[in-house]
Amino acid sequence: MSILENSNIIFYLLSYFISSIPFGILYTKLWTDVKLTDEGSGSIGATNVLRVLQQQNHPLAKRLAVLTLLSDLLKIVVLLLIAKYVYGLNEGVLWLMSFLAIMGHCYSIFLFFEGGKGVATFFGISLVMMPFETIIGGVIWGVLAKTIKISSISSLASIAGIILSLYFFNFSNVVSLVPVMIIYFIIFSKHSSNIARLINNEEQTVI
Repeated sequence: MSILENSNIIFYLLSYFISSIPFGILYTKLWTDVKLTDEGSGSIGATNVLRVLQQQNHPLAKRLAVLTLLSDLLKIVVLLLIAKYVYGLNEGVLWLMSFLAIMGHCYSIFLFFEGGKGVATFFGISLVMMPFETIIGGVIWGVLAKTIKISSISSLASIAGIILSLYFFNFSNVVSLVPVMIIYFIIFSKHSSNIARLINNEEQTVI
């Protein structure tokens, strides 16, 4: 096995295991007495960190939510950038790393294969793999988050916007839509409970 193939395997393993780290749980356990998976939606992401801590009037609510968001986003960004620009790995390898990162976040080995919704990690992937389309998705997220203030709708619509802009324009010259669609399906399925609450008009807004 060549050195390059060995490095591929190392990056695949790192993508899954690093993305499996539940930063939201770690931060709330370190600085609060909240058990995040037992509160709010039970998710480990920044939205639930913000909602739960603000409901308890915790002074670190916004800071810990931002820290969780950045950690979930950057944990794959750094690996992808190293793989792409230092090791010169091809797009196929980068997409497999991205898929494993989403699997790690959504089905963490540290949480008995439970996990988050994958949105922040997807945006980290998108920043590296589809930077121009990410701008469009970010605008969609910002508008919806400001107006309807429902995280699940804002997130799913923004990711859909990235995929549609990739399909129609492909400013980033992505070779295939298949990896993106697979990742979106995983994220969409992780939002099934949110979608059910939306249908029943029970989904909570972000405070």
